[in-house]
Amino acid sequence: MALKIIASTCTGCSACEPECPNVAIREKGGTFLIDPKKCTECEGQYDSPQCVAVCPVDGCIVKV
Repeated sequence: MALKIIASTCTGCSACEPECPNVAIREKGGTFLIDPKKCTECEGQYDSPQCVAVCPVDGCIVKV
Protein backbone atom coordinates (compact mmCIF):
# COMPACT_ATOMS: atom_id res chain seq x y z
CA MET A 1 0.00 0.00 0.00
CA ALA A 2 1.44 3.31 -1.06
CA LEU A 3 0.67 6.47 -2.93
CA LYS A 4 2.43 8.04 -5.89
CA ILE A 5 2.66 11.63 -7.08
CA ILE A 6 2.18 11.96 -10.83
CA ALA A 7 5.18 14.12 -11.77
CA SER A 8 3.55 15.55 -14.91
CA THR A 9 0.69 17.03 -12.86
CA CYS A 10 2.66 18.07 -9.76
CA THR A 11 2.97 21.86 -9.55
CA GLY A 12 5.74 21.70 -6.95
CA CYS A 13 3.68 23.71 -4.47
CA SER A 14 5.06 21.65 -1.52
CA ALA A 15 1.72 21.55 0.34
CA CYS A 16 2.00 17.78 0.75
CA GLU A 17 5.49 17.51 2.21
CA PRO A 18 4.89 18.93 5.71
CA GLU A 19 1.57 17.07 6.04
CA CYS A 20 3.11 13.58 5.79
CA PRO A 21 3.33 12.04 9.27
CA ASN A 22 5.83 9.44 8.00
CA VAL A 23 8.22 11.90 6.31
CA ALA A 24 7.73 9.89 3.11
CA ILE A 25 7.56 12.88 0.75
CA ARG A 26 10.59 14.68 -0.64
CA GLU A 27 11.34 17.17 -3.41
CA LYS A 28 13.35 16.17 -6.46
CA GLY A 29 13.78 18.25 -9.58
CA GLY A 30 10.95 20.66 -8.84
CA THR A 31 8.33 17.99 -8.14
CA PHE A 32 7.69 15.73 -5.18
CA LEU A 33 8.11 11.99 -4.69
CA ILE A 34 6.62 9.57 -2.17
CA ASP A 35 8.87 6.86 -0.76
CA PRO A 36 6.70 3.71 -0.99
CA LYS A 37 8.66 2.07 1.83
CA LYS A 38 7.61 4.85 4.23
CA CYS A 39 4.09 5.57 2.95
CA THR A 40 1.24 4.02 4.96
CA GLU A 41 -1.51 6.13 3.34
CA CYS A 42 -1.85 7.59 6.87
CA GLU A 43 -3.61 4.40 7.97
CA GLY A 44 -3.99 4.29 11.72
CA GLN A 45 -3.22 8.01 12.03
CA TYR A 46 -5.88 9.76 9.94
CA ASP A 47 -9.11 8.84 8.16
CA SER A 48 -7.60 9.67 4.76
CA PRO A 49 -4.14 10.39 3.31
CA GLN A 50 -3.14 13.88 4.35
CA CYS A 51 -1.14 14.59 1.20
CA VAL A 52 -4.23 13.95 -0.95
CA ALA A 53 -6.34 16.17 1.33
CA VAL A 54 -4.08 19.21 0.89
CA CYS A 55 -3.01 18.73 -2.76
CA PRO A 56 -4.54 21.48 -4.94
CA VAL A 57 -4.37 19.31 -8.09
CA ASP A 58 -7.11 16.68 -8.46
CA GLY A 59 -5.73 13.28 -9.35
CA CYS A 60 -2.09 14.24 -8.77
CA ILE A 61 -1.64 11.69 -5.97
CA VAL A 62 -2.83 8.16 -6.71
CA LYS A 63 -2.66 4.66 -5.22
CA VAL A 64 -0.11 2.27 -6.73
